[in-house]
Amino acid sequence: MRDYDKLYIDGAWVDSAGDGSIDVIDANTEDVIGRIPEGNATDVDRAVAAAKAAFETWGYTDREERSKFIQAIAEGLAERSPEIAEVISREVGMPLMFANLIQAGLPAGNMANTVALLDSFEFEQQIGNSLVVREPIGVVGAITPWNYPLHQIVAKVGPALAAGCTVVLKPSEIAPLNAFILAEIIDAAGLPAGVFNLVTGTGPVVGEAIAAHPDVDMVSFTGSTRAGKRVTEVAAQTVKRVALELGGKSANVILDDANLEAAIPAGVQFGCYLNSGQTCSALTRMVVPRALQDKVIELAAATADGIKVGPADADDSALGPLISAAQRDRVRGYIQKGIDEGATLVAGGPDAPEGLDKGYFVRPTVFADVTKDMTIAQEEIFGPVLCIMPYDSEEEAVDIANSTIYGLAGGVQSGDLERAKAFARKMRTGQVEINGGSFNISAPFGGYKQSGNGRELGPFGLEEFLEVKSLQLPG
Repeated sequence: MRDYDKLYIDGAWVDSAGDGSIDVIDANTEDVIGRIPEGNATDVDRAVAAAKAAFETWGYTDREERSKFIQAIAEGLAERSPEIAEVISREVGMPLMFANLIQAGLPAGNMANTVALLDSFEFEQQIGNSLVVREPIGVVGAITPWNYPLHQIVAKVGPALAAGCTVVLKPSEIAPLNAFILAEIIDAAGLPAGVFNLVTGTGPVVGEAIAAHPDVDMVSFTGSTRAGKRVTEVAAQTVKRVALELGGKSANVILDDANLEAAIPAGVQFGCYLNSGQTCSALTRMVVPRALQDKVIELAAATADGIKVGPADADDSALGPLISAAQRDRVRGYIQKGIDEGATLVAGGPDAPEGLDKGYFVRPTVFADVTKDMTIAQEEIFGPVLCIMPYDSEEEAVDIANSTIYGLAGGVQSGDLERAKAFARKMRTGQVEINGGSFNISAPFGGYKQSGNGRELGPFGLEEFLEVKSLQLPG
């Protein structure tokens, strides 16, 4: 049981102005595994005031000083990596093997990568008679999701600190325990008071207070498109910068020369089902040549049926539970909707997996004969549900791939790399995986259309937290 009864504000653990608490639930067992303070707008005011005061010094430190602290945080994340993986595997439900690699490994790697990035980043450049300088934007409000909780926190906090900004963090109240571990690491690293502040609570209370606050210069938000629209609306009243990484409904396009035996199982298990499908960039629509659909169905169904679903701490679990009862019920509702709208169910279904009466488990599901007007082809399900969508020409495949309001990610599988690259250029999306190309923490991550605006990771992610100033010099 992890009980946290204090917030981290101005370099100290302090009582919340509110008297409520929020239970944290183990997604595998439905047991309470921790409690956190239910913060309020007064807590946000205190945290923002601390961040604003700290910025007056932190914003003008040299890069070597900032790098020293970020390096210490990276080392702390690496040292506590096993603990972080275990906590997140219980909060979110990702099997422990994957949680070690992804939920704990990525944040530590990203923070270390931020050190290297800061060492080489060019904060000034000469253009004619102008010296163009990049300066920290100021106080950053970071509002983060529950699916890759610490990874998304570090993707904001790391570059914000590197840029010279100060931070007020509101993690998801559904998976917040990892954020307290980060705060403990930051406190142990001796980061100056007020540079990093942690306020927990709900989105409608703490999130809105951060977005609306006149002394917050920027909000960086990751979450649903619906919530992102609300953040933008509230933040617009003070004309602050807003960076959004939102939903996705990404297409994995199988061209007719693809190696199906390799592409389909990988596309199902890792492209679509990773983290039980609770991945904003999941490749949830498999767009396939109509003549090959039967073969694709055979391979996809066999893959789905062969995936072991179980608790995160079981050695043989390949797919854990969803995050909550509400999310489980939502996903099962989408599966039933697909059946009702006439898609062909070829694996899984809306019933609970056999033998898993406790925990928020869903059967890995595959639909075939999905058309682009169906609900399951348009709306983000955020669960282990794959839609196989047939096409008759490459032009139609492009149309299907681009036929949603989203544009976060995508995939192209082909025996001809140049053909795949040419197709990828036609996809209106922020990143495209070609023939299993791996995720790159130094490359920009973000979306087109209603998948958001702005980019995270690498130099593009650092630039999000910088203002640009021109100093016009005499000739």
